[in-house]
Amino acid sequence: MTNHDSNESYDVTDQMGGGSPQPQKTREPVFNIPAVIIGLIGLCGVIYVAQNYLISEEHNFIFMLNFAFIPARFTYGTGFYDPAALFTMLSYSFMHGSFAHLAVNMVWLAAFGSPLAGRIGTSKILIFWALTSIVAVLTHYAIYPTSNIPLVGASGAISGMMGAAARYGFRRVPTHSGNKNMSAFAGPLLPVLTTLTYRPVITFVGIWFIINIITGVYSAQEAGLASIAWEAHIGGFVAGFFGIALLDRPKEYDRYFKR
Repeated sequence: MTNHDSNESYDVTDQMGGGSPQPQKTREPVFNIPAVIIGLIGLCGVIYVAQNYLISEEHNFIFMLNFAFIPARFTYGTGFYDPAALFTMLSYSFMHGSFAHLAVNMVWLAAFGSPLAGRIGTSKILIFWALTSIVAVLTHYAIYPTSNIPLVGASGAISGMMGAAARYGFRRVPTHSGNKNMSAFAGPLLPVLTTLTYRPVITFVGIWFIINIITGVYSAQEAGLASIAWEAHIGGFVAGFFGIALLDRPKEYDRYFKR
């Protein structure tokens, strides 16, 4: 496992003939977001604006009923046999309950989604989003099957991206496409046991879990404060941690990075 100075990048594309990658004193762009991530951010933003500024409260209520995930719809109704209800297992992930909810999620999406998209590509990042969103919402459903409170937010998918990042050990390497320098996670994927014994990963995951548990307990105790579905976050994280192995493929530059 190699640790790189944050101010250095390694041009591995010029080293395919052999030898060791040489550090280049080139600073990566501050904003380096793939088009697919910009598209996801834009879609979440447009939906939030439409719900809160373009349609009436009555229509927004109807919109929530149709596209947010409501556990009781599946327990007491025919949700598991209704295509429209099944679609809410994905559509909920593009909706947000407040501007703060949206803003925080989009910052994390840019931070973790960008290098993951750079690694696995556009189509696979969309599959990854769907997979982790569905696992996250099913985790929530397993714990609150009779709840009639709508669940919204991209947190499950973003937590999945954090889980995937842990499997790469947060290693990153720049890849070059034309004039664009897009930072991607560096492979190969770390084995599960190696990941769980790698100190930076342990520290990050530990803090992340503690924050989710504390915020979940706090929000549940605060009257008038919307509950944070921390169980869904954990479900998404676990799905991303293990599920990334289904979508990741070895890259030529992976040989320069140790497990």
